[in-house]
Amino acid sequence: MQSKAAEILHTPLLNKGTAFTKEERDKLGLHGLLPYHTSTIEEQLERSYSHYQKRRTPLGKYDYLAGLLGRNEMLYYQLLHRHSAEMLPIIYTPTVGEAALQYSQNYFQQRGLYLTYPLGDQMEAMVYNHPAQEIDVIVATDGERILGLGDQGIGGMTIPIGKLSLYTLFGGIHPSRTLPVLLDVGTNNKELLHDPLYLGWQHPRVRGADYDQFIERFVRAVQKRYPKALLQWEDFGKDNARRVLDRYQTEILSFNDDIQGTAAVATAALLAAMNEAKAPFKEAKIVIFGAGSAGTGIAEMIVAAMAGEKIASQEAHDRIYLLDVDGLIHHNLPHISDQQRPFVKTAAHLSSWEIRNPSYISLADVVANVHPTALIGVSAQGGAFTEEILRNMAAHTKRPIIFPLSNPTSKAECTPQEAIEWTEGRAIVATGSPFQPVSYQGRTYQIGQCNNVYVFPGIGLGALVAGASQVTDGMFLAAAKTLSQLSPALADPTASLFPPIPEVGTISQAIATAVAKQAIADGVASITASEIAGRIQAKVWEPHYPHYAR
Repeated sequence: MQSKAAEILHTPLLNKGTAFTKEERDKLGLHGLLPYHTSTIEEQLERSYSHYQKRRTPLGKYDYLAGLLGRNEMLYYQLLHRHSAEMLPIIYTPTVGEAALQYSQNYFQQRGLYLTYPLGDQMEAMVYNHPAQEIDVIVATDGERILGLGDQGIGGMTIPIGKLSLYTLFGGIHPSRTLPVLLDVGTNNKELLHDPLYLGWQHPRVRGADYDQFIERFVRAVQKRYPKALLQWEDFGKDNARRVLDRYQTEILSFNDDIQGTAAVATAALLAAMNEAKAPFKEAKIVIFGAGSAGTGIAEMIVAAMAGEKIASQEAHDRIYLLDVDGLIHHNLPHISDQQRPFVKTAAHLSSWEIRNPSYISLADVVANVHPTALIGVSAQGGAFTEEILRNMAAHTKRPIIFPLSNPTSKAECTPQEAIEWTEGRAIVATGSPFQPVSYQGRTYQIGQCNNVYVFPGIGLGALVAGASQVTDGMFLAAAKTLSQLSPALADPTASLFPPIPEVGTISQAIATAVAKQAIADGVASITASEIAGRIQAKVWEPHYPHYAR
């Protein structure tokens, strides 16, 4: 039978490894279970970073960090704090996508819930099986649309785990108060359905009423067990993402990061870029390549930002052009979603256009006729922003704003190098995946990653400290405006649109303050403005070893 001392060493949130002092070892009965030397945190960090550096591949580094997380969470977060810019691409995009592909082969036990459709009638019992009595943030996915990699089934669990690490690292949410959830409703990935090592339910995805009932059971069980928790929906397929968000957005404290978080960070980048280019927002013409949940979410938030500039709703919608697999969203298309409908371009709008093929209005057609201020890609179509398209854009726009936001890297609509070269160094660029700086004609351009990590930890923290009953659209816009005002590019045109990653913790607290204030203004908060600063200070956790006594 395992001793209490051994339990401490095998509990990641309690374990200090070789950092337990002699006095702690005396009191807790740890002598003989650890090497004699008592390490300082600096020694542990040096040793851990050395092990990390010896891993030759990003996935190898990911596996090392995941193993450390499973042994000693305090040391894990101390290491991430020390090397956040270097390790962010490892614990999240793009490496987390590769980890999702290898999940069943590399599986190791982690804190979280795997809620599987065949056990749906035991939903409440499964949620109550989790030992935590209180949870602040839940991130849940059904694994259908993992980054640009599509259906990864149970492998999608890497996304909630990664997102919650960032909630802790940058939002200060205590790791014991976070809960990753994988909603296993099957998979349509043929490789996984025939993989003998696959750990999920090997069955085609459940759809329709059965799927909705499963999600309903999950939400009600969470409401009962963790009524104050924030629920973040993550990487759902296009048929369910918006529908699930709309169903529960006003019923529980929840949001969809792919739709609303992406919209907030993209809008922040656009606002900063427009300021850098000294281009009036009321004259902006924006083309969004990819009209799914992310693309329409960005479009809707841009409309909201324009409303704040006193631009009429119809004019704002007219200035945004959406494209999907059928080309430009216009009046002759047979299939138009409810979210796309406000952006449909009429026959009158297109009457003066020169179009190569009237049955398919391409991205090249749109750019040639619109002369856009900004081109945003959320299509997962690598290379879609061709040299012809970007040169045409640059011929009519002094400072073209180009955001290839699809990830992982292979899915980016163009590279920053291409965007800079094809616009003769005039482009303002942000990407979805991390890229190295670009050198062009003697200047070095820092490339900002339009990463949701800049907004969702602060949005979640703000909603929690405000005691909000729901996350409103105004709260996301407040986050976007706050982030845009912190752009280094406003002072230096070669600088990134986004601040350095080590500053994200401070940025998250600034966003949390703005979000909490907006929650009060929107009438969904349970605190007063004077309480915000104190609540943020009380909520934010930092990873320091405690002193133990029996």
